[in-house]
Order: sequence, then structure tokens, then C-alpha cells
Amino acid sequence: MNGFKIIQIAKGELGNSENPPNSNLTKYGEWFGWNGVAWCAQFVSWCYAHAGCQLPNIGFSKGFAGCQTGYNYFLKNKWITTNPQEGDIVLFDWNGDHRYDHTGLFVRWVDEQKGVFESIEGNTSLTNDSNGGKVMIRNRNKSVAVFVHPHI
Repeated sequence: MNGFKIIQIAKGELGNSENPPNSNLTKYGEWFGWNGVAWCAQFVSWCYAHAGCQLPNIGFSKGFAGCQTGYNYFLKNKWITTNPQEGDIVLFDWNGDHRYDHTGLFVRWVDEQKGVFESIEGNTSLTNDSNGGKVMIRNRNKSVAVFVHPHI
């Protein structure tokens, strides 16, 4: 896995959004073969594939589309880590119910002591963390996150 390359690919996508707005129609969904649905995991899968680090079949031949399906696979395969590296996958559980709501890519620690890190996420916005329609850099807290280091 080349975390630097994954993040470089993701940075090249910053600002991309659904077209038309609120449609969930994206180039990531088109590539994935399932367009018009929540696309944060499709974005992560797309970045990995375009960096030459194709994720395995995690419910779909091109990676994963559901955060909980991804989490179950990552847990089963012992990919969960407490020491994230650039390019690792991040899953978010906003309300603490142990169901993962959103995903993105770990970029770097902003303040490791406070648990604040930077991520690049698809389908987010400042008003809707999980279905906001845009690729953005976000600052998040590890208290709502689990980190995944794929063994590929």
C-alpha cells in the first residue's frame, strides 16, 4: 500500500461534487457501477484503485460501498489499527451506536495529544458530515473514529 500516493490522488479530487446537487451522482459511483447512492466508501475505493492499491471485494468487486460492511470486513481481517498512517481508511460513528456512518482517508495528525486529525472525505460538507455532496479536507476527532490499515 502506498499511502502517500493514495492521499495525492485524493487531494486531486478536492472540490469535486455531485452533479446535479443532492443527487449522489458522481464519477466515483459511475466507476463503481452503482451511482446515485451515498458515495463516501466508493470515493475511498476509487482513490485506492487509482493509486494502484485496489481494495479486495468487500461486498463489491471494486471495494466497499457500505461503511458497516467495510468495518465488519476490516475487523474480521485484523486491519483495525490504533496507529494510523497516511492513506489509511477512517470510519466514523457519529452517534456512538457502533454503526459506522461515514468514511474517509487519514492524512495526518493535527494535534495527536487532543486526538485531532485531518482526513479527506467524499460526500461531506460543513452542514452534513455524512451526505454533504463534496470532496473536502476535514478535521476530525479520534473519539468518533476507527482507523483501518489495509494489508494489500
